Amino acid sequence: MADKKSNKYRQQEHIVENRELNIWEALIPVIALVGMLAYNVYVFGDDAISGSNQFILLLGGAVAAIVGFFNKTTYKQMLAEVAENVKSTTGALLILLMVGALAGTWMISGIIPAMIYYGLQILNPTIFLGASLIICAIISIATGSSWTTSATVGIALIGIGDALGIPMGMTAGAALSGAYFGDKMSPLSDTTNLAPAMAGGELFGHIRYMTYTTIPTISITLLIFVIIGLNLETTGLADTESILNSIDAAFTINGWLFLVPLAVIFMIVKKAPPLVALLIGTLLGGVFALWFQPDIVAGITGAKELSFESGYKGILNAITVKTSIATDNPALNDLFTAKGMSGMLGTIWLIVCAMVFGGIMDGIGALSRITKSLLGLAKTTFGLFASTVGSCLALNVTASDQYLAIVVPGKMFAKAYEDRGLAPENLSRTLEDSGTVTSVLIPWNTCGAYHSGVLGVSVADYFFFAIFNWLSPITTLFFAALGIKIKHLASAKAS
Repeated sequence: MADKKSNKYRQQEHIVENRELNIWEALIPVIALVGMLAYNVYVFGDDAISGSNQFILLLGGAVAAIVGFFNKTTYKQMLAEVAENVKSTTGALLILLMVGALAGTWMISGIIPAMIYYGLQILNPTIFLGASLIICAIISIATGSSWTTSATVGIALIGIGDALGIPMGMTAGAALSGAYFGDKMSPLSDTTNLAPAMAGGELFGHIRYMTYTTIPTISITLLIFVIIGLNLETTGLADTESILNSIDAAFTINGWLFLVPLAVIFMIVKKAPPLVALLIGTLLGGVFALWFQPDIVAGITGAKELSFESGYKGILNAITVKTSIATDNPALNDLFTAKGMSGMLGTIWLIVCAMVFGGIMDGIGALSRITKSLLGLAKTTFGLFASTVGSCLALNVTASDQYLAIVVPGKMFAKAYEDRGLAPENLSRTLEDSGTVTSVLIPWNTCGAYHSGVLGVSVADYFFFAIFNWLSPITTLFFAALGIKIKHLASAKAS
């Protein structure tokens, strides 16, 4: 979790044992949950993540409760385990709210637009694919969203690449590789917050630990795209002039804006509590918004000029609710939209419902039975990592949702990793390396369907070129096989 108290609580948390429960009884709720989720996604498509999947998690909990009743587990005991599970996520839920607040003030202050503005200027036809990866990585880190990156800059890059004679599958693969690198590493990303919440870890510790596998993977990916790009014949120039002019007209763009993210990075490096770093980053973003973008702050409230009241209301709106900044370029309008704290409520809802399912599974002794079986099958540390990767991939294929590919394996494997003496960062990193990034490679997964539809490129066309996405689980298994950067609980406590 996000603070020491939560970490201590999570380490002390136990999984209930039920000697009467056999492996098939323990698997009944899991099989039922996966089946219901698969059908639910088939019916609702992309809209499944808006709420119906959350209710399906509750139904999965109900199935687990029925199994528990038949095995003489009381309602009171199951409810107590649910309460403990929800309590253990308190820090993560608060961080999610603060992440939404920070995204709001960073948008209206011009910090995120400045990152996009300078990022677009590194485009060069000769290294277009590598530049596309870098641009999408920068924007996705700034926004915390691969979906937003794909729907805005991704579309623009597809058009530019097509004009240069570059196959759209190549451009899409480069854009998605960068977008998912940013989505995976950004503290603004819901999956980046979700993975440590499920594993029992801490946000910034999780991000730091991911760099060990993610940096080599993105470096290899970038090198491959640079080599491909240098051997492609391109014609014409990448015209980003209109986009840059639109950003410049809407915001005051300058280098001073980067003082805020640098301050937050400094606090993270100094291991400041995440909530403190995010709160200070949010407040600094608000101050910079009032200083550099007074017209935008006033415009959010409908006022003609900035006053104390309109400034106060504008900053609070950016922190708490959805705010949009219009430009003369329609393609940028979705990108320059932040949802504030309210935008994180869907993920919070998902976490709470997942904790209900996990708590009941815990209360009836199913998790204990399943993890013992997993440990029996996974005779080695590599086997445990491989089982986690396989579970994430299977859920991305069957449940068709990246969030569930993190939530379900995260809760199911947490005790197994603890029993092996492995720090929660190992699990949270593996969840992201295999659950988050591979979702876009499945055509019927919500992520695959979304990106394919938005970019106008089929999954089959971009699959091979989404190098970062399919290379990530291979990298994490390679590290596990060689025992590289495997963090143990003893070393975690020492640090």
